[in-house]
Amino acid sequence: MEKIIRLLHEGSYSCVIENHNEIRTFSRRGVADLYDLVCNDASFLKGASMADKVVGKGAAALMALGDIGSLYTDVISTPALELLRNAGIEVTFGKEVPYIINREKNGQCPLEKRCGNETDIRKLFPIITDFIESINTNQKSNTIQK
Repeated sequence: MEKIIRLLHEGSYSCVIENHNEIRTFSRRGVADLYDLVCNDASFLKGASMADKVVGKGAAALMALGDIGSLYTDVISTPALELLRNAGIEVTFGKEVPYIINREKNGQCPLEKRCGNETDIRKLFPIITDFIESINTNQKSNTIQK
């Protein structure tokens, strides 16, 4: 775990995952990389060790769906921590916060807000999917308008 935590910080990655004697690094913002793994390469997540900078409830749900083994994160929200502990995932962290702050630093992370009080990871997945699709649609329409 120390190796991937060091990589997380020294390489300026958003997430580092180790499994099956392989280490992968990720750089996209939010849950995009984790969502892609759950949808397209879930076997890599099963039992994996992860180091992530910020974990909110949406990311935690994806980690639980992927059945990771352990997580280190610099910052985790209380709802995310509860979800991961309930899923039996070993979690260590630098700081626990009531919720993840949005990028504008003026409110709650929009995905964590959408997840609300739901605790069933299978019910959270369609919420996350809708969120990802809405971001992709907004990015496409912004590109067309330019």
